Amino acid sequence: MKPISDILKPLEPDFKVFQEKFADYLKTDTPLLDKILDYILKQKGKQIRPALVLLSAHLTGGINDRAFRGAILVELLHTATLVHDDVVDDADMRRSLPSINALWKNKIAVLIGDYLLSRGLLLALDNHDFAQLSILSRAVKEMSEGELIQIEKSRLLNTTEEVYFRIIQGKTASLISSGCEIGGLSNTDDPEVLQSLRILGQSLGIAFQIRDDLFDYITNEDDIGKPIGLDIKEKKLTLPLIYALRQSSEKEVRAIKKLIERSKKAAEFEAIVDFIKEKQGVEYATKVAFEHAELAKERIRTFPPSIYRDSFLDIVDFVVNRTK
Repeated sequence: MKPISDILKPLEPDFKVFQEKFADYLKTDTPLLDKILDYILKQKGKQIRPALVLLSAHLTGGINDRAFRGAILVELLHTATLVHDDVVDDADMRRSLPSINALWKNKIAVLIGDYLLSRGLLLALDNHDFAQLSILSRAVKEMSEGELIQIEKSRLLNTTEEVYFRIIQGKTASLISSGCEIGGLSNTDDPEVLQSLRILGQSLGIAFQIRDDLFDYITNEDDIGKPIGLDIKEKKLTLPLIYALRQSSEKEVRAIKKLIERSKKAAEFEAIVDFIKEKQGVEYATKVAFEHAELAKERIRTFPPSIYRDSFLDIVDFVVNRTK
């Protein structure tokens, strides 16, 4: 698997412009705000979502100002959701660094998330990017619904595979799908092209989230820069566990659910992981992630050959094979 830096090499000039524009757009005349936003910029991860916007623009004609605004809009929204997620999850770490809420407490973290959302709204409105705003607003709605469904189901420990896919379609795939569509929208309003980008983003997003959920069972905290076992501690049933429970007797299901309800010790967590592995939950979830990755690749291959199409295909491989 290629490292992400090599995969995004063709995007290097465009990505440099994007990062400069993104940093400039976040500048304010409020010292505390500037300090926190500067910290957020230093925390930046792989920035796959804005990269997907720019790659989608390249697939449909090339980079223009509208594509850069779309990439900024997607990154603003994504960053806002991460800040809010850390508050909701009471997470102290983000990308191996202290989270915003850990350093500045929940109230400021929530306000920073709100501020980032408002800057995204203004960017779209000030430039009359109403179609982009409509797409992203729909994504925010789906993300909120996905998170709320997950919270509701975690209380009852009764998430089915069908509900799981509805959750991850909302909380993760919707934003990735929207980013791909927005990138295409910077050059075309052809409904077939936009639908193809939307569907490939959805498939990629589902593969991305399944892989993310697998980290609870196949890695350690130092590798991924955030607490492991968080899903089990929060009683979130993800695909490996849902599949394992489906392969089990009623007696086994009752025993594991009781263990999940009280799991606080490392030994209890390890027992749940052992159960999932014994029932081949990890193998099943991995297989499903690769199936969705292949669906994304099929859509990407409908576009004319180019170095950008190759990068897009490599990103799909990176997403399903990454270790953090």
